[in-house]
Amino acid sequence: MTNPLFYAKIILFGEYGMIEDSQGLVVPYSFYKGTLKFSDSDSEFEKKSNFHLQKYADYLQNLSLPEQFKLDINRFNEDISNGLFFDSNIPQGYGVGSSGALVAAIFEKYCFTKHNPNSISKDDLKNIKAVFGEMESYFHGKSSGMDPLICYMNLPILIENKENLDKVAIPKGEKGKGAIFLIDSGITGETGPMIQIFFEKMKTEGFRKTLKEEFIRYNNACIDSFLKKDMNPFFRNLKKLSHWAYEHFRPMIPESIFNIWKKGLDSNAYYLKLCGSGGGGYILGFTKDYEKAEQMLEGFQKEVIYRF
Repeated sequence: MTNPLFYAKIILFGEYGMIEDSQGLVVPYSFYKGTLKFSDSDSEFEKKSNFHLQKYADYLQNLSLPEQFKLDINRFNEDISNGLFFDSNIPQGYGVGSSGALVAAIFEKYCFTKHNPNSISKDDLKNIKAVFGEMESYFHGKSSGMDPLICYMNLPILIENKENLDKVAIPKGEKGKGAIFLIDSGITGETGPMIQIFFEKMKTEGFRKTLKEEFIRYNNACIDSFLKKDMNPFFRNLKKLSHWAYEHFRPMIPESIFNIWKKGLDSNAYYLKLCGSGGGGYILGFTKDYEKAEQMLEGFQKEVIYRF
């Protein structure tokens, strides 16, 4: 039997803000994916993955999870000794959920109780997210569990606040001039150090104030108008959000991106924002006219993820 595929995820809105109770909108991204497999070769990649799974199994062994979410670690260990590895093309350190997909795959395969993503209630979503947070903390030091949840559900999720989240329908993409796209910064980022920078900033009253009064307001307004497909207020708030990030998330913006971030704000041809924790990996771009934006961003590797 082949194991299911788990897709990458993209935080469209809510990076960092979700820690402080902003809304978040996270969507699956099927361009990248991973699945658990048994090795039939001695490739370096497979051996390395198998070795990391063994270390991860040791960590999971000591986790105390609620009864309905307990994992069959003995079977997991047995499979690892038989050459289990995670076959994935999801880039690591790019903010698209490489560890999230792995956690989701392990949970799906080894949880004693089988859960059906299609019939999970709003309350259960919250409980599974908490379990995923504990499972993924191995990789990042502290995890909200959001990445594995998206990878597991394979549905867009709207985070209403720290306590509430729900499945949501995003407007159907269509062949228009506008686009949401990814830009490759050319370097990998590490989540841990970026989150540490954020918490350091949060010690400053001025930063806390502007995050709550400005960032969260623009962020939530973007989500609201995007879900309603109301593009004029969407781009108006997006510009404010992009400008705020340029001012206050400077350490998280890769150096290679500084100038084009500013160029977008000055020209209004496109607006950029962080994709995940920043520091490297992908940057998200939004434009009403992708052809024009593409010309202005010549030399950068880009991937369109949504058209409108």
